[in-house]
Amino acid sequence: MKCIIIAAGKGTRLSSKGDSKPLIPLLGLALIERVILTAKKSGLTDFYVVTGYNGEKVKRFLDGFRQSRDITITHITNEEWEKGNGISVLKAKKLLNENFILLMGDHIFDESILVRLKNERIADDEVMLAVDYNVKTNKLVDVNDVTKVLLEEGMISDIGKNIKRYNAYDTGIFLCSPAIFSAIEESVHDDDSSLTGGIRVLAGKGKAKFFDIEDEYWIDVDDEKTLKKAEKTLLDSLKKASDGPISRYLNRPISTRITRYLLKTDITPNQVSFFSFSLAMLGAFLFFFGGYITLVTGAILAQVASVIDGCDGEIARLKFQVTEFGGWFDAVLDRYADAFLLFGLTYYVCFTNCDFFTLFIGFMAIIGAFMNSYTADKYDGLMKRKLGPGKYYFRMGRDVRIIIIFLGAVINQPLLILVTIALLTNTENIRRIVVSYKNG
Repeated sequence: MKCIIIAAGKGTRLSSKGDSKPLIPLLGLALIERVILTAKKSGLTDFYVVTGYNGEKVKRFLDGFRQSRDITITHITNEEWEKGNGISVLKAKKLLNENFILLMGDHIFDESILVRLKNERIADDEVMLAVDYNVKTNKLVDVNDVTKVLLEEGMISDIGKNIKRYNAYDTGIFLCSPAIFSAIEESVHDDDSSLTGGIRVLAGKGKAKFFDIEDEYWIDVDDEKTLKKAEKTLLDSLKKASDGPISRYLNRPISTRITRYLLKTDITPNQVSFFSFSLAMLGAFLFFFGGYITLVTGAILAQVASVIDGCDGEIARLKFQVTEFGGWFDAVLDRYADAFLLFGLTYYVCFTNCDFFTLFIGFMAIIGAFMNSYTADKYDGLMKRKLGPGKYYFRMGRDVRIIIIFLGAVINQPLLILVTIALLTNTENIRRIVVSYKNG
């Protein structure tokens, strides 16, 4: 499906961040980049970007962007960019004779909205607007500036920034038929050149449908305040349903702060994975020397590595650099790091008191950790099917193992670390087997 993106405005309220609003950076990507990549992730393929103010600069940027990301982008110029945004839509009239998605170049949103919207059905003379019903709880919008929508009897009955009665917000995300062009032309004839005017025309004819985005996020990045809100929302969205308790409440709040700065660099997710692995391996290496100081230092390095281990995935998701190899590479390095950390602790205990019990516990800790990782995929898949995507569930994984190593090292109880990890990991594996068995 084709997609039009309006990026023709001047964006004066964000002028302090850059002379071209579509190119203003948001966590490592320009606004227009983030919109296009979000749409691409949802399954859209062909993009038509309407530029106006500072258009040549935006076009040059997009030319480099489409080559690096292998994306099809067609430029459309709007010399009348100072008029209403409906004129920008009209500039694409000759290029589109089928249903298409219409987006704003400064609206950030969850890709799941588009995943669902693009599969909706509309008639040849209809449009569908994605709306937000959360008018009382949405803290991301500027109530004085947002476009309001009145929904009645399953259709849009009124729309505008200044309407008195409304029960939803306009998200700026549309599924359109070519009928939108004639509707905007009719609105322009009535001295309203805005896209909203065109939707109002169709609403008057009973041809404007709506789509509930439910609880997914969207933000109109119009000023510095909403830019900061967009940053926070995107960082908050990095929390995963499969995060363990330590990762969720300790590691993730720290790793996202680190990620915020790493996004400004050219560091890749795989480089972060290897750096985290190197820290963990250095920590494991210190265990072989014996002594309390080296034990604690090694444990600190392991915990720091555990925090940084979250940054690779965060960078990959925020920069749309997620790959199957990257996830697999990170998992392989984690398994090696886990094995050396636990083997190093076993050696540390054996350095002063080695017997069969110590070796057995060390082995059980290592095999328990490995099976913990091996059973994770099936267990996670089961929980997602059972609870639904995005729903948090209890999961004890690597984050818990590393924090146990850290805390046990601080109190100088290396054998207790191995016993605890051996018991917890193998108990967790048995629990997962039972849960999986009961759920088929």
